[in-house]
Amino acid sequence: MQRSTRSRLVGLALTALLVAACGGPASSDSSADTGTLTAVIGYGNNQSWDPTQTASAFSMAAFTNVYEPLVSGDPITREPEAGLAAVPTETDGETITFELREGAKWSDGQPVTAQDVVFTYDRILDPQENVQLRAFFSGWLEEVVAASDTSVEFRLKRPFQYALARVQTAMIVPKHVFDGKWEEAAAGKTLGSGPYKITEQAALDHTTFVKNDQYNGEHPAQYDTLVWRSIVDAAPRVAAISGARPGAQIADNIPPANIEQLRKDGREVEAVQGQNNVFLMFNTTKKPFDDKRVRQALHYAIDKEKVVQVALKGEGVGATSYLNPELEAYQKAATDFAYDPDKARQLLQEAGVSNLSITLGSTNTSLVADTINVIKEGWDAVGVSTTLNPQDTKALFSKLDGGEDYQVVAASGNPQQFGNDPDLIQRFYYSPESLWSNTYARFAGPEAEALYAQMDKAAYAADEATATTENKKVLDAIAEEAVLYPVVFTRLVTAWVPDRLEGIQPQGYPGINLIRAQRADGE
Repeated sequence: MQRSTRSRLVGLALTALLVAACGGPASSDSSADTGTLTAVIGYGNNQSWDPTQTASAFSMAAFTNVYEPLVSGDPITREPEAGLAAVPTETDGETITFELREGAKWSDGQPVTAQDVVFTYDRILDPQENVQLRAFFSGWLEEVVAASDTSVEFRLKRPFQYALARVQTAMIVPKHVFDGKWEEAAAGKTLGSGPYKITEQAALDHTTFVKNDQYNGEHPAQYDTLVWRSIVDAAPRVAAISGARPGAQIADNIPPANIEQLRKDGREVEAVQGQNNVFLMFNTTKKPFDDKRVRQALHYAIDKEKVVQVALKGEGVGATSYLNPELEAYQKAATDFAYDPDKARQLLQEAGVSNLSITLGSTNTSLVADTINVIKEGWDAVGVSTTLNPQDTKALFSKLDGGEDYQVVAASGNPQQFGNDPDLIQRFYYSPESLWSNTYARFAGPEAEALYAQMDKAAYAADEATATTENKKVLDAIAEEAVLYPVVFTRLVTAWVPDRLEGIQPQGYPGINLIRAQRADGE
């Protein structure tokens, strides 16, 4: 298989190390300098930092502090708000015009111009670059042109109901910094127009932000310094937010088993349901996984309720659709993969498969590590010999990008990092431009083409009722093919020190958002 430019760029992004920094981050406990806030993020900070390309949980959460899209949004509802531009009043015609914020500057003092916006979107729309975000725009956006030094015009292929939601996914970057230097962005360089700027990157340790004095938007920095510690292992992450003098003031990705302990320590703790899930992804060119009956059988063999109770400590739900049942667009799929080991054995027999041995590769986050043990139990019970192979996230996906001839991978993901609409959540993994369905799962042929055509019918339907009907067909097709499909959806748990922070909006997707948070009166 020939690798696209995008695939090669992702390979560079996933293998490049962040610039190492000398020493550790400054300490910050509840009695320390109130000009510094320390956060603990349960994901690595050593993946791509290219805003057009990455799906790194750490990087994307960090981008909310450093970059701005044209139109921003509430982190929970995604209702559009002013970002680098005002929210346009007309969005249902052949063009949409965005007026940039007066006096907006990059953190190096250079003015933000329409050419920066055009530069960003040219990369997003370029089929040769084929970056991560392209799947969210290519079906409806023809081009972006400068209408003046401070305004841009979106020229549409067709009106699109989710246009302002999609604009929120595209962080605008400075042309004078990244033109011809995207590999520097992937490797960790950042420079934006947001309330903070990054001054220090230490791979798999910490990222340091300081207040951006050039920022003139609606959400100024509340702290002089943010220190985000990257702690993938659960125990030290929980320890950092525990006790009478916690080393951090907020932490995400808290294991459900630690909720009550942290509440006894005086932490505010909240679990939020979203699209966050543990999924299985199959190499569809590797026999016998080219047969959808085998893929389906392995899902039927998993006791999802046991995963929820044992691995998620009750903080989640088994998947009955590609979408989480708490999302507004949820519809139950015709194939819901209710636990049925007899059905699993039957499908394997129909596919002519016996004595199957699987090496299940996976990421090493605590959520996935707890889940794959239950998956192994279910597969072993139906006669599938299973070997677990957990790996560092960056290492695993570097191998996948390099074309590793794997069998099955378990990982966690959440397209809701980008937005809430069903078409976006589907296109993140499934589209002609998707790195996941094309490069990793190698899903192609008539079944893939039929799915993508059905997705277009749903996305560009003339009315809401038609869109709902057509999207049910999409969800049924994704479940039937089971190429990349969720096992369980899990609530994500955020904990924070209430006398240090207020206005926290816990998210159902990875990371934290401190832009709307406030320093508590007690500080």
